[in-house]
Amino acid sequence: MAMFVHLTSAANVPRIRRSGIRAVSHGQGGARGVYCFPVLPSYTLTHQWLRELARFGSQGGMVAVHLRLDDAQQVLVGRYADRAKPVLSAAEAVRRIAGVADPRGWEVFVPRAIRPREVHRVRTPPQVAGWRYVPGAHGSRPCTCQGCRVRGEYGGRRLRERLPHPLDGPPPRVGVLLDRIAEAGDPGDPAALRDALYWLGMRRRGPLDRLAHLAAHPDPTVRGDLVWAVGRWSTPGVGELLDSLVDDPHPDVRRAVEDARAPK
Repeated sequence: MAMFVHLTSAANVPRIRRSGIRAVSHGQGGARGVYCFPVLPSYTLTHQWLRELARFGSQGGMVAVHLRLDDAQQVLVGRYADRAKPVLSAAEAVRRIAGVADPRGWEVFVPRAIRPREVHRVRTPPQVAGWRYVPGAHGSRPCTCQGCRVRGEYGGRRLRERLPHPLDGPPPRVGVLLDRIAEAGDPGDPAALRDALYWLGMRRRGPLDRLAHLAAHPDPTVRGDLVWAVGRWSTPGVGELLDSLVDDPHPDVRRAVEDARAPK
């Protein structure tokens, strides 16, 4: 039996003891399952994800749930940034990660729920184990851009005041951005269009009908940024726009559509 650790909020412990770990995380190909990591001789590496996961909220601190999985259980293994993770048995996943020179940032995804009998024990590790942001980030300047910062994060306001990002501040008004798009010409200068789409992407809804023509822009970076900007809008018609780009000839655009439709 292969031993793994799943890190979660202490508030989830009663439910985990009663009914196991629900398959609520989304992995490769949209599969639902549970993320975990092998128990290695190094305590720090075993619990390396703790501080990063704690950044996104934990009630009562983080706990380590030890799991025993059948050696033949099929899992996905790889670094967190890998888009295509190989499918291995649980035993092989342990050997693969244990043999890596630097296993920081690696993860194992079990494509199903964890049954109560597979929960070996629950313990509370020190809450300072592991890295934050990315492996090896200690000593480097933190990024405070819109994509990296976590809303409501402890100390976030002070960090932004100390290290303001060049793109911080209120975005231009929608009318100004639409004027910039019109002034970019036809089909439009990609740099000017992408800059306007960046700011429009910070909104929750907007004038989709004024942007729909960009789905036919010859530059794939513009089409990809269009998906990023409007993919989470609540404006009617977003789904139809994404449908028109789902078979885009450029793989980056197709991937952007997949990311926009992935549950959050």
